[in-house]
Amino acid sequence: MTDAQPQQATFQIEKIYVKDLSLEIPNAPQVFVEQVQPQLEVQINTTAGKFSEPYYEVTVTATVTARAGDRTVFLAEAVQAGIFQLRNVPQEELGPLLGIGCPTILFPYLRETISDLVTRGGFPPVLLSPISFEALYMQRLQQQQSGEGPRIEVAR
Repeated sequence: MTDAQPQQATFQIEKIYVKDLSLEIPNAPQVFVEQVQPQLEVQINTTAGKFSEPYYEVTVTATVTARAGDRTVFLAEAVQAGIFQLRNVPQEELGPLLGIGCPTILFPYLRETISDLVTRGGFPPVLLSPISFEALYMQRLQQQQSGEGPRIEVAR
Protein backbone atom coordinates (compact mmCIF):
# COMPACT_ATOMS: atom_id res chain seq x y z
CA MET A 1 0.00 0.00 0.00
CA THR A 2 1.45 3.37 -0.99
CA ASP A 3 0.28 6.70 0.26
CA ALA A 4 0.41 9.47 -2.34
CA GLN A 5 2.43 12.16 -0.67
CA PRO A 6 1.60 15.72 -1.70
CA GLN A 7 4.48 17.35 -3.52
CA GLN A 8 6.56 19.74 -1.45
CA ALA A 9 6.00 23.39 -2.40
CA THR A 10 9.19 25.09 -3.57
CA PHE A 11 10.08 28.73 -4.14
CA GLN A 12 13.32 29.82 -5.73
CA ILE A 13 14.72 33.12 -7.01
CA GLU A 14 16.13 32.52 -10.49
CA LYS A 15 17.13 36.03 -11.57
CA ILE A 16 16.80 39.65 -10.45
CA TYR A 17 17.33 42.31 -13.09
CA VAL A 18 16.48 45.84 -14.24
CA LYS A 19 13.87 45.50 -16.98
CA ASP A 20 13.46 49.18 -17.86
CA LEU A 21 15.21 52.37 -16.80
CA SER A 22 14.49 55.98 -17.71
CA LEU A 23 15.61 59.43 -16.58
CA GLU A 24 14.30 62.64 -18.07
CA ILE A 25 15.61 66.10 -17.16
CA PRO A 26 13.49 68.35 -19.37
CA ASN A 27 14.86 71.66 -18.06
CA ALA A 28 18.57 70.84 -18.12
CA PRO A 29 20.98 72.57 -17.93
CA GLN A 30 19.13 75.54 -16.40
CA VAL A 31 17.76 73.43 -13.53
CA PHE A 32 21.31 72.82 -12.27
CA VAL A 33 22.07 76.53 -11.74
CA GLU A 34 18.80 77.36 -10.02
CA GLN A 35 18.25 76.91 -6.31
CA VAL A 36 15.13 74.79 -6.18
CA GLN A 37 13.65 72.51 -3.54
CA PRO A 38 11.60 70.12 -5.63
CA GLN A 39 8.59 68.24 -4.33
CA LEU A 40 8.79 64.51 -4.91
CA GLU A 41 5.90 62.35 -6.00
CA VAL A 42 6.45 58.58 -5.92
CA GLN A 43 4.25 55.91 -7.47
CA ILE A 44 4.82 52.18 -6.96
CA ASN A 45 3.16 49.46 -9.04
CA THR A 46 3.56 45.71 -9.21
CA THR A 47 2.73 43.07 -11.80
CA ALA A 48 3.09 39.30 -11.89
CA GLY A 49 2.63 36.74 -14.60
CA LYS A 50 3.49 33.18 -15.46
CA PHE A 51 5.57 32.94 -18.61
CA SER A 52 6.67 29.31 -18.58
CA GLU A 53 6.00 26.36 -16.30
CA PRO A 54 6.99 26.81 -13.39
CA TYR A 55 8.39 30.35 -13.86
CA TYR A 56 6.80 33.67 -12.97
CA GLU A 57 8.04 37.17 -13.67
CA VAL A 58 7.25 39.77 -11.02
CA THR A 59 7.96 43.46 -11.56
CA VAL A 60 7.96 46.43 -9.22
CA THR A 61 7.90 49.83 -10.92
CA ALA A 62 8.82 53.10 -9.24
CA THR A 63 8.08 56.42 -10.91
CA VAL A 64 9.62 59.41 -9.15
CA THR A 65 8.64 62.88 -10.35
CA ALA A 66 10.41 65.93 -8.91
CA ARG A 67 8.61 69.22 -9.46
CA ALA A 68 9.43 72.81 -8.63
CA GLY A 69 6.24 74.75 -9.03
CA ASP A 70 4.71 73.72 -12.35
CA ARG A 71 8.03 72.61 -13.86
CA THR A 72 9.39 69.09 -13.85
CA VAL A 73 12.93 68.96 -12.46
CA PHE A 74 13.35 65.27 -13.29
CA LEU A 75 11.35 62.14 -13.94
CA ALA A 76 12.97 58.83 -13.01
CA GLU A 77 11.40 55.46 -13.64
CA ALA A 78 12.76 52.00 -12.99
CA VAL A 79 11.21 48.58 -13.46
CA GLN A 80 12.92 46.02 -11.25
CA ALA A 81 12.06 42.46 -12.21
CA GLY A 82 12.61 38.99 -10.94
CA ILE A 83 12.11 35.49 -12.25
CA PHE A 84 10.80 33.16 -9.57
CA GLN A 85 10.37 29.41 -9.79
CA LEU A 86 7.25 28.20 -7.97
CA ARG A 87 6.37 24.53 -7.81
CA ASN A 88 3.37 22.95 -6.08
CA VAL A 89 2.34 26.20 -4.38
CA PRO A 90 -1.32 25.97 -3.32
CA GLN A 91 -3.59 28.24 -5.37
CA GLU A 92 -4.67 30.24 -2.29
CA GLU A 93 -1.02 31.09 -1.51
CA LEU A 94 -0.05 32.04 -5.06
CA GLY A 95 -1.56 35.58 -5.05
CA PRO A 96 0.01 36.66 -1.74
CA LEU A 97 3.37 35.15 -2.70
CA LEU A 98 3.45 36.97 -6.06
CA GLY A 99 1.82 40.16 -4.75
CA ILE A 100 3.60 40.52 -1.39
CA GLY A 101 6.56 38.14 -1.04
CA CYS A 102 8.22 38.65 -4.41
CA PRO A 103 7.82 42.48 -4.49
CA THR A 104 9.29 42.61 -0.96
CA ILE A 105 12.36 40.75 -2.25
CA LEU A 106 12.69 43.10 -5.27
CA PHE A 107 12.15 46.40 -3.44
CA PRO A 108 15.69 46.87 -2.01
CA TYR A 109 17.11 46.43 -5.54
CA LEU A 110 14.60 48.94 -6.91
CA ARG A 111 15.48 51.39 -4.15
CA GLU A 112 19.18 51.17 -5.04
CA THR A 113 18.47 51.47 -8.77
CA ILE A 114 16.41 54.66 -8.34
CA SER A 115 18.97 56.23 -5.99
CA ASP A 116 21.82 55.44 -8.38
CA LEU A 117 19.89 56.69 -11.42
CA VAL A 118 19.00 60.04 -9.82
CA THR A 119 22.57 60.51 -8.54
CA ARG A 120 23.98 59.81 -12.00
CA GLY A 121 21.59 62.48 -13.30
CA GLY A 122 23.37 65.06 -11.12
CA PHE A 123 20.89 65.24 -8.24
CA PRO A 124 21.08 64.23 -4.59
CA PRO A 125 20.06 60.59 -4.10
CA VAL A 126 16.40 59.74 -3.65
CA LEU A 127 15.82 57.04 -1.05
CA LEU A 128 12.44 55.42 -1.46
CA SER A 129 10.67 54.95 1.85
CA PRO A 130 9.92 51.39 2.90
CA ILE A 131 6.56 50.19 1.64
CA SER A 132 4.15 47.56 2.91
CA PHE A 133 3.39 45.37 -0.07
CA GLU A 134 0.92 43.52 2.13
CA ALA A 135 -1.11 46.72 2.63
CA LEU A 136 -0.85 47.51 -1.10
CA TYR A 137 -1.99 43.97 -1.98
CA MET A 138 -4.93 44.11 0.44
CA GLN A 139 -5.96 47.55 -0.87
CA ARG A 140 -5.96 46.21 -4.45
CA LEU A 141 -7.96 43.15 -3.41
CA GLN A 142 -10.59 45.39 -1.80
CA GLN A 143 -10.73 47.59 -4.90
CA GLN A 144 -11.08 44.51 -7.09
CA GLN A 145 -13.87 43.06 -4.95
CA SER A 146 -15.78 46.34 -4.98
CA GLY A 147 -15.36 46.61 -8.75
CA GLU A 148 -13.20 49.72 -8.74
CA GLY A 149 -9.56 50.35 -9.45
CA PRO A 150 -6.95 48.11 -11.05
CA ARG A 151 -7.33 44.36 -11.03
CA ILE A 152 -4.73 42.01 -9.62
CA GLU A 153 -4.05 39.58 -12.38
CA VAL A 154 -1.84 36.55 -12.30
CA ALA A 155 -1.40 35.43 -15.88
CA ARG A 156 -1.22 31.66 -16.32
